[in-house]
Amino acid sequence: MNAVDSARMLTLMSSADYLAAPSLEEADLVLLNTCSIREKADQKIYSDLGTLRRWKQRRPGRLVGVGGCLAQQDGEEVRKRAPHVDIVFGTHNIGTLPEMVRRAERRLPTLALGMDEEMTHWDVVPHLPAGAVSAMVAIMQGCDNFCAYCVVPLVRGREVSRPAGDILSEVRALAGRGVVEVVLLGQNVNSYGKKEGEIPFPELLRRISAVEQIKRIRFITSHPRDLDDRTIRLFDEIETLCPHVHLPLQSGSDRVLEAMGRGYTRGEYLAKVGALRHLRPGIAFSSDFIVGFPGETEDDFRETLSVMGEVRFDSSFSFRFSPRPGTRASEMKEKVDPQEAADRLRRLQELQAMHTRERLTAQVGREVLVLVEGASARDPGMRCGRTACNKTVNFTPGNIDGALRSVLVTGAGTHSLVGEERSANA
Repeated sequence: MNAVDSARMLTLMSSADYLAAPSLEEADLVLLNTCSIREKADQKIYSDLGTLRRWKQRRPGRLVGVGGCLAQQDGEEVRKRAPHVDIVFGTHNIGTLPEMVRRAERRLPTLALGMDEEMTHWDVVPHLPAGAVSAMVAIMQGCDNFCAYCVVPLVRGREVSRPAGDILSEVRALAGRGVVEVVLLGQNVNSYGKKEGEIPFPELLRRISAVEQIKRIRFITSHPRDLDDRTIRLFDEIETLCPHVHLPLQSGSDRVLEAMGRGYTRGEYLAKVGALRHLRPGIAFSSDFIVGFPGETEDDFRETLSVMGEVRFDSSFSFRFSPRPGTRASEMKEKVDPQEAADRLRRLQELQAMHTRERLTAQVGREVLVLVEGASARDPGMRCGRTACNKTVNFTPGNIDGALRSVLVTGAGTHSLVGEERSANA
């Protein structure tokens, strides 16, 4: 979501005669689009602001803006801790960025944190690099779940869905620019349109799949409680719906899940995984995990490892519990010892690394269709892209052009695959 918001900021600033600077030293304006989902993100932003204070002092007239979730969360505190910041704007105020910058140019500090404004930035087409074949499309923002640990409803606001017609127009426009993959974004895509009376999420997927030039459709994030049978069945019915689901589990313990306010049980989660695998054999799963949640015991943690052993996720994001201001979990008394939480995180990540290697190794010798994203970071002579199951492949190119290439997987690394493109005469 932040990536899309940043792309909108680029579009907005280009309309205000600002262009992306080749380097920090050449820049006149720096915008930090922030996250606050964990405390570490907060710390990194304030560290970066310390660096930018010195950057700003080196040339008069330079400007610094802080937007996004941390700005929404900390508000005026941002400027108290970093007085050199010129603009502070929240998650609902992106659309007025050019006006805020003009004020800052006149040395008028700007603070814009209103969350009642209409989402005018949705009308701004996100900047798309030349030749891009994949694009993210925000379909909604905010969340109504209020999980005990999560700050999203406080900084992104309550759920708001975009009109389906606007989404489809954006997808068609992207297809006209050569995009063949769209990634639909929302804090809980399964709730799309329910409050506004829009078409339900499964119907939105169907309509997007009818856009002929779009060959791949993905979506993130899907809440396990709200992943319904209609959406699950689409994985058997829509070929362009990629066989990969990011389905955050957070914990394998029913007791912890209840304390988190997640609204599902371990058994219900596993039943949905089983239904998806039945309809789409080979489907890939990724997930999120929190260890050290208040009150989590060693037995609770072993329940998480047990679910991981049963599902064998292709990948996951995992973190120690980080108390966030204003959330219920920040007031919970049964804290887990930090060293114990760190040890649990290590054990979980070691198990995930084993499962990731297992999933990647199983691809060796197979021919996969790769959406080419650009040059490989590991070798400029190679290309890099992703399979439909969202696995990264670095491959030696052959003699075929096009966004989608057939690649023979010849090796597996820690996080990615290696292969050779199948040439036209192979």
